[in-house]
Amino acid sequence: MNVGILGSGGREHAICFCIKKSKNVKNIYCLPGNAGTSTIAENIQIDMSDFHAIKKFTEEKKIDLLIVGPEKPLVDGIVDFFLDTKVKIFGPNQAASQLEGSKIFTKKLCEKYNIPTANFGIFQNPNESKIFLKKTNYPIVIKADGLASGKGVYICENKKDALIAIDEIFAGKFGEAKNVLIEEFLTGEEMSFFIVTDGNDIKLFNTAQDHKRVLEGDKGKNTGGMGAYSPSRLINIDLENKIINQIIHPTLEGLKEMKIEYSGFLYAGLMIKNDNPYLIEYNVRMGDPECQTILPRLESDLTNIILACCEKKLNEIEIKWKKDNSICIVLCSDGYPEKYKKNVLIKNLEKINTDDKNYCFHAGTNIIDKKTYAVGGRVLNFVSLSSNFSEARKKIFDSLNNLNWNEGFYRKDIGYKVIDK
Repeated sequence: MNVGILGSGGREHAICFCIKKSKNVKNIYCLPGNAGTSTIAENIQIDMSDFHAIKKFTEEKKIDLLIVGPEKPLVDGIVDFFLDTKVKIFGPNQAASQLEGSKIFTKKLCEKYNIPTANFGIFQNPNESKIFLKKTNYPIVIKADGLASGKGVYICENKKDALIAIDEIFAGKFGEAKNVLIEEFLTGEEMSFFIVTDGNDIKLFNTAQDHKRVLEGDKGKNTGGMGAYSPSRLINIDLENKIINQIIHPTLEGLKEMKIEYSGFLYAGLMIKNDNPYLIEYNVRMGDPECQTILPRLESDLTNIILACCEKKLNEIEIKWKKDNSICIVLCSDGYPEKYKKNVLIKNLEKINTDDKNYCFHAGTNIIDKKTYAVGGRVLNFVSLSSNFSEARKKIFDSLNNLNWNEGFYRKDIGYKVIDK
């Protein structure tokens, strides 16, 4: 079959890598892809917001399966746009994608169906928000309502930080803001929990721990993700059952009551406090870099899993995992998540050792005149598998030293809670 993968990041390179291993796949097209995907698929320069162009391309190349990597096309309704075609498209429809597209939609769902989450308030303008700040306790969390590429969340230690957050959100830093969400700060440890569903059945799709802050010790500004490890050190059967029964099932059943069917990956960002899960947010796709951390651990054929979802046959397959743990470290351009240089040459990529336990997934890269350049904030994702997290991280450090790219930086403490405990 012919497969299209929509997106250009590390997540899409990891998906492309797994899809390539399937015996059922003939051709892979990445729309638009990156320097990494260009070595295993055909990159097609296409605007991800131009659904008409994407549909025309799928018809021309007789694409059988279209996998949507990033959130924006899903929130904008690309799945609905393809309903009149024969193409199997993997991901939730526009109504279901509100779980990520609107944090307020999700909070109201939690409130209605008693899903454990932080207490919250919704405010429609800066003045209303600032009046509330006068009587609140700190720290608090302030969130932009819509999509913000993982950066629209402020953890405010004091009133000064909170006022800056309110002003930036309503000034349009993350797009037009009609509302802002202010919620209590939950103490505990975060965990990323993944499932895949065909609308009827669900299968667990492993766990991870993401490190979103730019500085070591989980400090500094939020980013799209500086690294991750899998599985989460917190997961156990009792906690898994609580997450499924208290959060995942009520969410999916609540959507069904609203006549909304959910199909695709669902990523629950959780806070675990006293062995109890609280929902922080939902993502309606695989996380990034959690995807790069989890997929190398997958033993089953990813293509078959995705097809089973599209065909509502998920109950017929079993998802198997390797026993190894994995860790991912993201190499970023200097200056990220603020201003950074683009079109910076990356040398020594041939010196990176890759095999069935060591991977390098590209994110913000591009090929120019047969050379690889950094064009984004997050550039490369180094992943290593081992029974020992510490050993996996050492292998990544070796690869980073071999690359010796002086125009970037990375966190040296990814996975510290499982390695340095």
